Amino acid sequence: MHQSNPEVKALADRMGRTHSSVAMKLTNLASLDPQITASGRKGLPGASQLDRTVWNELQTHWDAVALQAASSYEQLMGLVTPPQNEPCEDSPEFAEGRTSLRTISARTNQQWFRKAVLNSYQSRCCISGLSEERLLIASHIVPWSEDTENRLNPQNGLCLSALHDKAFDLGLITVTPEYRVLVSPRLRAKAADAFMAESLLQFDGVGIALPERFRPKAEFLAWHGQRFGYGT
Repeated sequence: MHQSNPEVKALADRMGRTHSSVAMKLTNLASLDPQITASGRKGLPGASQLDRTVWNELQTHWDAVALQAASSYEQLMGLVTPPQNEPCEDSPEFAEGRTSLRTISARTNQQWFRKAVLNSYQSRCCISGLSEERLLIASHIVPWSEDTENRLNPQNGLCLSALHDKAFDLGLITVTPEYRVLVSPRLRAKAADAFMAESLLQFDGVGIALPERFRPKAEFLAWHGQRFGYGT
């Protein structure tokens, strides 16, 4: 977030502001982020009341604010993001034709969510470490259909390989609020399966690789575990 960062410079030029002023605003906002301050970084202490209002609005209404911010940024920077069929867990499907605008919007949302989640995990599966992006899924912890307020919240996401995403979606594995993988007894009963042992069973009780940003919310992980009967 320093003034020599190319993205900061490009944004400042588009806004007609100095590079240092935009960098300073970013570090003011960073001072409000508990994940940044918990790491020992402090940001700059001059955050305004408006900064706090915007930050709190983002935390309360992730979907609406994130979309508005992304749209404003793309318009300002002259960016055009064509809709793409990016792999994303539990994507909604709409009828062809009459709901095409909703389909485009959904795909754009999925692309934004995928980018935020994969960037946070440095494009690696948080369980296996797989780094082939074409095999990675931005997986919702609480599914799209279950929580309309957190569809775009990266703290409701895990970067998983396609295999681990499917196992998570079916409740064959979960991640605890302490960020450890738990494997269902249904899978542990198949320990004689060599592929099962290597790809899933070996991770039982192992901690996931935590993201640089947007650490998964414990309440979302607890919801997933309760949904599939872990700990009961």
